[in-house]
Amino acid sequence: MQAPRPPQSEPERLKQLEDQNRQLQRQVEQARFKNKRLKKRIERLEQDLEKARRAVHRQAAPFSKGELKTEPKTPGRKSGSEYGERSFRPVPPRVNEELQAPLSSRRCGCGGTVQVERIEPQYQEDIVRCTVVRCFQVEVGYCAGCGARTQGRHPLQTSDALGAAKVQIGPEALVLGAHLNKQMGLSLGHTSRVLQAGYGLEFSRGGIYKALARLATKAAPTYQGLIATARRSVVNWVDETGWRVGGRSQWLWAAVSELVTVYCILPGRGSAQLKQILGADYDAWLLHDGLRCYSSLHQAAHQTCLTHLIRRCQEMAERAPRAAAQFPLQVKTLLQQALSLSHRYAREELTLHGLAVATGRLEAAMDRLLDHDYHTASHRRLAKHLSHQREYLFTFLHCPGLEGTNSRAERAIRPAVIARKVWGGNRTWTGAHVQQILMSVLRTFHQQGKDAFVSLVELLRIPGHKILEIVPALA
Repeated sequence: MQAPRPPQSEPERLKQLEDQNRQLQRQVEQARFKNKRLKKRIERLEQDLEKARRAVHRQAAPFSKGELKTEPKTPGRKSGSEYGERSFRPVPPRVNEELQAPLSSRRCGCGGTVQVERIEPQYQEDIVRCTVVRCFQVEVGYCAGCGARTQGRHPLQTSDALGAAKVQIGPEALVLGAHLNKQMGLSLGHTSRVLQAGYGLEFSRGGIYKALARLATKAAPTYQGLIATARRSVVNWVDETGWRVGGRSQWLWAAVSELVTVYCILPGRGSAQLKQILGADYDAWLLHDGLRCYSSLHQAAHQTCLTHLIRRCQEMAERAPRAAAQFPLQVKTLLQQALSLSHRYAREELTLHGLAVATGRLEAAMDRLLDHDYHTASHRRLAKHLSHQREYLFTFLHCPGLEGTNSRAERAIRPAVIARKVWGGNRTWTGAHVQQILMSVLRTFHQQGKDAFVSLVELLRIPGHKILEIVPALA
């Protein structure tokens, strides 16, 4: 039988308690350190996950609309009263051929005679697949006095080249190739196949590229005029997307104003590239997606695209638990209310005073949301971004007539995104230079509702250079 322990003295008991306290403190410190390290790791993993999700969206099929509906509506026109407004092709303003379509027989199956009651017109609009081959008999002479060489030129010629370069592709075919490759997004190979299958033109990819480079050289002064117009514009919608040059990642920028669209392929996505397009002293309105480099234009007035923020909040709410989804959903609701206010004012459902009062309430509600301390890393990033862009969120409500999104720039970027996904980009920086010039010129022609074919064919036929009519004259 063990002998009972002698009772501890008070100093010994205090020492034992102190040792236990120190041991517990060490365990608490170790747990606190481990907890802090795990939190940092979670934040880092969340950031990596966010980057991975964005990268997947960036390389996914273009412009996906999300999950398919379980019970979608039947495509096409609805029958009966839900059909909508009926429209028909208008009668063509001119007729090139008038052909007769007589009755096949004047005898009916019953043995009677068929009488002609009336003649009804029917129109058919078609294209004629016809390749025209022209041979210019060029006179070449020499001055009897100085011996200088001279040669003639027909108005339909596009070049003075003779010898090995005497067989050329005409301007109509070249402008069609520019449309197919630079505006419609077909690769050079597919463009060559369209010209060969449709018109019998043997046109190699290298030949198309060299011809497009000549067209871009002729259009270069017009391109510089478009850049100058963008820098003078009152409003510019700006966006950027990834591009490939020589297999390496670069950036394609788009600046859209009321009259012109300018594309630039540049090796970066920062303030230096933005200033290269619009100039460092740009002092008008700039609508963008909130990328930090746009704030480097200090003299400009900014408006952040609310659609980007609404989409970001919706994605955060879908991934987060119900309690954590409250903050992004509240932000999304405020931004949607802001867009609704703008639409109501445009429909004259609100007075200017009513718009100002409602805008003040929205701003106060947004400030209250941003005044909280959020524990989730994604919430902190969203709150930090909104705080940085706070003064640019509701600019369009203070300046009625300004848009709250940069959808115009996104629509201008869309053809480039499709082209990148089809044929990848340009092989050289020279090809990128040709790409940005022709895309800008063709897009601006389309934007202004003018015929690019006639103007570009005329540009190819003149001996020198000229600025096309899509560049507005200086006031």
